[in-house]
Amino acid sequence: MRYAPVALALSLVVGVTGSRGVARNPVPADPRVEVLLKAGRAELAKGNAASATDSFEAALVIDPASSSALLGLADAARKDGLQGKAIHYYRQVLSREPNNVVAISGEGGAMVEKGAVEKAKRNLTRLEGLCGKSCAETAELSAAIARGPAPKVLSAEAVTTDDKIENN
Repeated sequence: MRYAPVALALSLVVGVTGSRGVARNPVPADPRVEVLLKAGRAELAKGNAASATDSFEAALVIDPASSSALLGLADAARKDGLQGKAIHYYRQVLSREPNNVVAISGEGGAMVEKGAVEKAKRNLTRLEGLCGKSCAETAELSAAIARGPAPKVLSAEAVTTDDKIENN
């Protein structure tokens, strides 16, 4: 009983200190990161995925916790036809922010492009639960699923011919 007031005071101090840490405002983003993200988006809009990737990677070096830079890298990878790499970047964002609707939609779109339509439908269900059917990300993923996977292009080396010798 003698220690009850001390224990109460100590728990109050710990509780207040802990809640202050949670309620703290996030650190403002570095202006250099914002400039690099804008440059990357502009390059991506022009169709220059390599330059966009450089900008997004530079932004990620400055701020390793930047989900926007990872999303930009994922979009650039998809533009280059590297859906597996894009899915990797989307999953990195989702490991930090499990309910990031942009990452869920992007991952689903990359899965459709890769041919994993059933997995993309799971992402669509998750998106509908998070933001509803009227959400822009939900509509984007629905359209991607409706289009279906991209047709596979064969290279000349992939086609083999039968060697047939004929006598004249």
